[in-house]
Amino acid sequence: MQLVLDLVISAVSVLVIASYSWSLRGHFASSKMPAGAKVISAGVVATSVFFLYLVWSQHQSAAAQVAGLCIQLAGAALFWAAISASRKARLRFAFDPENPHGIVTGGPYRYLRHPFYTSYLLFWSGWAIAAWSAWTILPVAIFAVIYVTAALAEEKKFLGTPLAGDYEAYKARAGFFWPRFGG
Repeated sequence: MQLVLDLVISAVSVLVIASYSWSLRGHFASSKMPAGAKVISAGVVATSVFFLYLVWSQHQSAAAQVAGLCIQLAGAALFWAAISASRKARLRFAFDPENPHGIVTGGPYRYLRHPFYTSYLLFWSGWAIAAWSAWTILPVAIFAVIYVTAALAEEKKFLGTPLAGDYEAYKARAGFFWPRFGG
């Protein structure tokens, strides 16, 4: 059972990382990749190799692997929902210095202002659980800091555009990385 779960987790993880890589060229529309996005890409490669090593070199409980896999799949589903909702928006890379030119409010954006970052955090958290090692906490925490920093910078850029008022209204109804429930 361990071998099968290791294979499934590895295959799903590599496919999700491949879809993230595709989005760099096939979805996001910055004129060039900002340095911050390059740092994220290098971190993705390094963390992927590290997590694959942990999955294959250590024993994990089946419960941790199944739970982690389910969380990874939830992150991948959110990623593709965000792709679908923002297909025509021509979003920019993380840390792009250019101002945003529109607000996406459909699909998962109805509930989350940053569904891509949320999907990435779900994916990394799921893989960390599936690898079942205390060593996975550090890379996930680093990614969380990077994604929060990128999201806050993106939100700050809206203040300098004609979209500022609309974005403030959007912030009042949609959660940052987690949906708002109630009022």
